[in-house]
Formats: sequence, C-alpha cells, structure tokens
Amino acid sequence: MPSVHLVTEEEATPNAVTSAPSAWMVWSYLAVGAVLLAVIGTWLVWFSVSIQRKFHEEDIRAACQRVMPDTAERCFDTVVIQRGGVRR
Repeated sequence: MPSVHLVTEEEATPNAVTSAPSAWMVWSYLAVGAVLLAVIGTWLVWFSVSIQRKFHEEDIRAACQRVMPDTAERCFDTVVIQRGGVRR
C-alpha cells in the first residue's frame, strides 16, 4: 500500500474561505477580558483584606483574653475603636 494517495479533481472538495474576525469582535473580546480580569482582581483583593482583618481580630481578641480575661469583649471593642475600626 503506498503512503501517498493521489486525489483526483472529482474527489477534491473546495474549502470555504473563512474571513478573519472583524475589528469590533477583537475589541469586544479584549473589553470582556479586561472587565472579567478587573472583577476577578477586585474580588481577590477584597477576599485577602477580609481574611487579613479576621486574623487581626483574632490576634486582638487573644491578647485581650490574656491581659484582661474578665472584660475581654470590652478590651477588644476599645482596641478596635482606637485603631480606627468600627465594632458592631
């Protein structure tokens, strides 16, 4: 069996020529990609700030529990307010 197959004109089918994507389509893909990237980036920043705030609150709460176990909640509220945060 030969490794090359000759194609006759009857067997050959013409290929349709596809046009290149229009400039509007390219710009719309870029715009959608930029918006999607901005949304994901914003969410990641918000999520990291949220986790960092949670860890800071746990550290403050643990320190207040060590120093003033009987009034730990009041200590926590005072420290958070003094650092510029809002509690409740």
